[in-house]
Amino acid sequence: MRIVITGGGTGGHLSPALAVIEEMTVQSQRDGWPLELLYIGSKQGVEQEAITARGITYRSVPVGKLRRYFSWQTPLDLARIPLGILAARRILAKYKPDVVFSTGGFVCVPTVIAARWQGVPVVTHEQTALVGLANRIAARYADVVAISYESSRRFFTKARLVVLTGNPVRQAILHGTAAAAYTHFDLDPALPLVYITGGAQGSHVVNEAISENLTDLLAIANLIHQCGAGPEGSGADQQMLDHQRESLPPELQRRYVVLPFVGEQLADIYAAAGLVIGRAGAGTVNELAALGKPAILIPLASSAEGEQQRNAELMQQAGGAVLLLEAELRGARLVAEVRLLLAAGPQLAAMGVAATKLAVPAAAREIVGLLRALAAC
Repeated sequence: MRIVITGGGTGGHLSPALAVIEEMTVQSQRDGWPLELLYIGSKQGVEQEAITARGITYRSVPVGKLRRYFSWQTPLDLARIPLGILAARRILAKYKPDVVFSTGGFVCVPTVIAARWQGVPVVTHEQTALVGLANRIAARYADVVAISYESSRRFFTKARLVVLTGNPVRQAILHGTAAAAYTHFDLDPALPLVYITGGAQGSHVVNEAISENLTDLLAIANLIHQCGAGPEGSGADQQMLDHQRESLPPELQRRYVVLPFVGEQLADIYAAAGLVIGRAGAGTVNELAALGKPAILIPLASSAEGEQQRNAELMQQAGGAVLLLEAELRGARLVAEVRLLLAAGPQLAAMGVAATKLAVPAAAREIVGLLRALAAC
C-alpha cells in the first residue's frame, strides 16, 4: 500500500496522523503487507520535524489560509491555493498513492482537491466538535469523512459517507511510568505533579497566568510547564519563566520545570500528573480522555468558530474538567481551583474516570480499516 498523509499547522492535526501512522506500521509488520508512506505538509508547520524524525518522506506545498475577516495577507494566500494544488498534483502523479488520509488544517486542502481530480480515494478526519473551514472544504472532495464526535455529523450532510471513528491517540503516551518522571526531573516526591501545556505552539496567556501565580502554585505542587517557543520562535516566554525560576528559593526551584516542548518524556509526565492545566485543542482533550486525566481547560478565545470552547464544554459536561475562560485567569481564581481539586482526592479521581467517557480506544484501528478498504477498491 502506498498512502499519502496530509494535514498539520497545529498539534491537533498532527497527533491523529502520528497515531494512524503508528497503527498502520504495526499492522503492516504484523500481517506482512508492504507499506509506503509519504507526508505532504507545509514548510512552516509543526509537522515537518515530527514526520522526518520518523524516517518518513516529507514533501511541502504552498499553503493559503482562507480568512473570514479582513487581512492584508488574504490576496497573497488566495494566490497560494492554486499553486498548492498544482504542486500536490505533481507529487501525487509521481508517487501514485492508493489512498490519501487527511487530518485537517489548510495544508490538507490542495492535496485533497488534487487527489479527487486524479481519482485517488480520500479519507478526511475531523478532530473537533465544531468543524473548521478547511475540513468543510476537504469534505466535499473526500470519499469518507471520519468524525470524532457524533455532534459533528450535522456539518457533513453533503458528504458521501460519514463514519464515527473517534480521535486516534498515540499508543506511546499511554504507557508511561510516574516514578520515571519524578526521577528524571528530580521533583519533590512529597507533592503532586501538575502538568501545564499551551499546546504544540505554547500559549502566552497561560504562561502569563502561571507566572503571576507561580509561588502560590509551587507551595502546593510540582509543576512541569510546557511553555512553547513563543511568537516566531522567539523564546521570550521561556526566558521570562527561566529568569523567574532562578529567583526562587532552591526548594521551590526544584519543583518547577520549564520546557519549550515535551518529547519522549510525555508519557511519563502524563502518568505522574494528578492534574493537567491546558488549552482545549483537539489533541490535548483527546489525550486527556484516553488517559483519564482531570483537567482545568482554558480554551483559546480566538480559536476558529469557538471550537476550543466547545471541546472544553464537552469535557466539562462529561465531568472530566473545569472550564476557565481567559478572562478568569487574573487574580487568585486559578490557584483556588488547583488547590480545591488537589485537596479533593475522590473528586479528582472521579473526574479522571469521567474524562474517559469521551475516549474511543480503537479509533486508529478503525481509520486504518477504512484506508485499507478504500485502497483495496
